[in-house]
Amino acid sequence: MSVCLRDLLLEVVRIIMSQDSTINPQWGGRFSESTDNAVVHFTASVTFDRRMYRQDIQGSIAHARMLTAVGVLTETERDEIIHGLTEICMEIDRGQFNWSVALEDVHMNIEVALQAKIGLAAKKLHTGRSRNDQVATDIRLYLRDEIDVISAAIHRLQQGLIDLAEQENATIMPGFTHLQIAQPVTLGHHLLAWNEMLQRDYERFQHCRERVNVSPLGSAALAGTSYPIDRHMSAKLLGFERLSENSLDSVSDRDFVIEFCACASLVLCHLSRVSEELILWASAQFNFIDLPDRFCTGSSIMPQKKNPDVPELVRGKTGRVYGNLLSLLTLMKAQPLAYNKDNQEDKEPLFDTVDTVKACVQIYADMLPALRPKRDHMLMAALRGFSTATDLADYLVCKGMPFRDAHAVVGKCVAYGLAKGLDLAAMDLNQLQRFCPLIQDDVFKVLTLQGSVASRNHFGATAPDQVLSAVQRARFQLQQRHSVNLVHCNPASRQSVPVLPD
Repeated sequence: MSVCLRDLLLEVVRIIMSQDSTINPQWGGRFSESTDNAVVHFTASVTFDRRMYRQDIQGSIAHARMLTAVGVLTETERDEIIHGLTEICMEIDRGQFNWSVALEDVHMNIEVALQAKIGLAAKKLHTGRSRNDQVATDIRLYLRDEIDVISAAIHRLQQGLIDLAEQENATIMPGFTHLQIAQPVTLGHHLLAWNEMLQRDYERFQHCRERVNVSPLGSAALAGTSYPIDRHMSAKLLGFERLSENSLDSVSDRDFVIEFCACASLVLCHLSRVSEELILWASAQFNFIDLPDRFCTGSSIMPQKKNPDVPELVRGKTGRVYGNLLSLLTLMKAQPLAYNKDNQEDKEPLFDTVDTVKACVQIYADMLPALRPKRDHMLMAALRGFSTATDLADYLVCKGMPFRDAHAVVGKCVAYGLAKGLDLAAMDLNQLQRFCPLIQDDVFKVLTLQGSVASRNHFGATAPDQVLSAVQRARFQLQQRHSVNLVHCNPASRQSVPVLPD
């Protein structure tokens, strides 16, 4: 078909489809009057589901290859379809494709364009499938790709955190409970706590991916199809690990979307906790860190201000992702089997969640490794608040005193220190022995901050040597992630169904 004739036919179809007086030729045989124009716009999803155009085209190419293998399409028809879909994909990539609300969704827009481009063969493409299993396939392919991108960003963020933890393995800072100074820890140990959160997030996304990577294609509208299709072939072409087992569930299941949003909510929960600490640490009251200027903004009226807008926005966007999760749970809570139009409402919260979590993780992967700790300020803060009080109690226990009695003695020492404006480490031996004669010169080994953190020298604790060991384990863990995961988490190496014929 010539280019001019193809363009003319396509334009005629689009004009016809946009008229109130016509019936949608894709499904309108049953109807005796046209769809109300307001209903056309109300029910259309193409304004947001067109972002899945690549996945829709991938699914259609795999379906065409399968239909050819089972004898429904000829090889010539298959090649026409694949070439036509490839051209459409390139047109969309270049921004040269005209999307029509009258054509309702991404699937029908591409199908009508293919019909205008290659004619009769395009009308055979939908044999043995429905938009119900088509959209379920598209969402799974789309979400699989996005999980890989997000996982790659989490991986990069972890790498940056681990490197920074190694660098700050002996940097002393106060550890907090109830936001009150509790015990001294190392900054490296604190950073590795963040890494543990992210490690769980990464693992959750990988488990979620396993349940996303299931092919519903071939379930058709709800009951399967009478055509001799080969679902295993379609699934293999699309890189799915297995087939869905039940056609009714296949077209109506959105558990994987909800699960993804739950995983995303936990990532944002963790990043929000990190954000809260960064905001506090960057304040004049704490003054623990300096955020690079490129991740901050100023004030329009107060020239001295340097605002931590990135952490604040991440903290704020967390509520947005939580809302999307609740929206999806509510969407699905009362739906009977099988597919219902309600499910069209799954995409906007999903897409928003994908965009939000991806942006937050990626900007944190850029920002966190660039933190500039203010070591002297952290050390001075740790010297306040009697952070080695527990060390003194432990010291007395080692001298034979029951812990509860030791606790009471140290409490009296702290009260004295508060009255005199002295930290425990600043008291001399005579002052300490006023409260317990068991205290000797060796007490100062545990009352110093360095002695305190060094004494916690066991697996999982804050001693600098343990931090370095934890860094090695964490780095090894990243390196040992399954090679398949490392490949599919790299956007540059992701493979899709070939769009050109063999």
